[in-house]
Amino acid sequence: MSNTIEVPIRDESIRLGQLLKLAGVVDDGSMARMVIENGEVTVDGEVWSRRGKQVRPGMVVQYAGQSIRVVGGP
Repeated sequence: MSNTIEVPIRDESIRLGQLLKLAGVVDDGSMARMVIENGEVTVDGEVWSRRGKQVRPGMVVQYAGQSIRVVGGP
């Protein structure tokens, strides 16, 4: 069973690598780059291999059994 983390962002989008760090599922940018380039991260069910891809509210990122739902900020 996967856990879902809701991560609010204040802008209209966030880079995939930044989101993984903000959600606390990776320790730093180099780890984010590695897991993304290795194809371990999906966005809405598709593997994304570029950490600079933009993730928007409503999208769901999955990595290591965690689901991360991006939500709009205040």
